[in-house]
Amino acid sequence: MRERPFAPHCDRSRDVPQRALRRLAVAALVVAAAASMLAAPAVSAPAPVAAEWTVAELMRGLAARGPESARFVEKKYIAILDQPVESSGELRYVPPDRLEKRTIAPKPELLVLAGDTLTLERDKRKLTLQLRDYPQIAAIVESLRGMLSGDRTALEKTYRLEVHGSRERWTLVMLPSDAKLAELVLRIDVTGSRDRVRTIEIRQADGDRSVMTIEK
Repeated sequence: MRERPFAPHCDRSRDVPQRALRRLAVAALVVAAAASMLAAPAVSAPAPVAAEWTVAELMRGLAARGPESARFVEKKYIAILDQPVESSGELRYVPPDRLEKRTIAPKPELLVLAGDTLTLERDKRKLTLQLRDYPQIAAIVESLRGMLSGDRTALEKTYRLEVHGSRERWTLVMLPSDAKLAELVLRIDVTGSRDRVRTIEIRQADGDRSVMTIEK
């Protein structure tokens, strides 16, 4: 079943199919999470390799910096397809609140979060959503923006956080504590080493999942 195409330059999306809106919400989640992690500075204080990595220590390593960019490869595992859908491109964070996910292959697409506005450009068409009209998406974006400033309190309003492993190889698990958000996302797993994020995996409530690999 094909999704209905979105109308160009649409400021409100009551006519946007629910599946397309859910996809946008997850896309916003991916770019917000990834760009938040791009802002992680190097951890200056050395720690023993075997030391247990904690949420507090990880949050201390997350703070806003200047513009950051990275390459990504994303694989989307969709229940109705036999093979994952792969895309690649660039992520960019521009302080204080502009996050971009520019897909280059297999076809150009630009997803931008700027302030309270989410914009998707594809096939010479543009869809614009105001986050205030979609509290579920807003909750995703605002909580993950908390990572940009290492705001653990903001994150824990929406997620239960767990960190496993050591400074050299850690996994941050984000479990939605909000019932509405849990209808969209089951969990987010972020893996990394020291101050570098390697992968972001998002498991959706509908059975689909995405895995993004990030390279500076």
